[in-house]
Amino acid sequence: MTPRLALVLGDPAGIGPEIMAKLLAEPANRDKAALLLVADPEELAEGMRIAGVEVPLARVNDPAALAPGHVALHEVRRRAAIPRGRPSAEGGAHAMDTLRECLALAQAGIVDSICFAPLNKSALHMAGMGHPDELHWFAEVLGHKGPHSEFNVLDGLWTCRVTSHVALREVAGLVTPEKVIGAVALIRDALIQAGVAEPRIAVCGLNPHNGDNGAFGREEIEVIGPALEEARRRGLSCEGPYPADTIFLRAQPRSDGTRDVDAIVTMYHDQGQIAMKLMGFWRGVTVAGGLPVPIATCAHGTGFDIRGKGAARVGALQAAFDLACAMGARRRRTA
Repeated sequence: MTPRLALVLGDPAGIGPEIMAKLLAEPANRDKAALLLVADPEELAEGMRIAGVEVPLARVNDPAALAPGHVALHEVRRRAAIPRGRPSAEGGAHAMDTLRECLALAQAGIVDSICFAPLNKSALHMAGMGHPDELHWFAEVLGHKGPHSEFNVLDGLWTCRVTSHVALREVAGLVTPEKVIGAVALIRDALIQAGVAEPRIAVCGLNPHNGDNGAFGREEIEVIGPALEEARRRGLSCEGPYPADTIFLRAQPRSDGTRDVDAIVTMYHDQGQIAMKLMGFWRGVTVAGGLPVPIATCAHGTGFDIRGKGAARVGALQAAFDLACAMGARRRRTA
């Protein structure tokens, strides 16, 4: 079943408009879904000029009448001029305006999933977002009270984390059995939504070498290990804890493309992010997991330093778009 996607240019001060233009200029992408671009047309025009491409647009009066093959434009005009190449309150406000409109379209059942180009957290905070990241802002706007987590996806390997955007000194106290179990459950459900029938999930320890049997840290013995036993009793298939410095080697694909695990649950942000970005910075995808609507974006940032040069790569946005199509199609089938 063909999904309906809402698309956002991200922070217009960065590379978002140009890489979204590159993505939408490809006819094969326009055939994958019914596409609704929520944007200021002047921002898209600038992106097309930088990228040297043209995106055929169709203006539709009824967004529910979307169809594959073209891009329908849903106009959200910027409130003020936006400085280029740096974070600003104006850029953050426009990104939030377009995303808020997408979330409303999803809640109304008009679109099945959302894909957006990179945001800048500094700009969002300058614009008044009082959350540590956009994931928590999405949850508030959607009225979602359940668990949610940021997932990262690279070439079919998924990761999520028990703690996220917090100071490293706070991590150990935030790693609890229920949070570990919740992270396993969230990524299992997301993998199923993405089409993995029986997800294989590995879970990291917290300390170097898993604490070396308690020699330097007992979280693996007293918290993480018992949490995984309880997760299995609840029907969640997971293994671990494994030392973080070797589990990503086990997750590498073989020559035939198969691998031993589908997902890795880490205890904190950099434990997974460093490995994933080293393996494929320009192909990585971030998914806002646990929310009632699938939302995907690039794992890289806004690229203020290369904005306007036409050098920005579209690979990560392409991967995010493809994943949003797959998850949106499944959501549409099961709605």
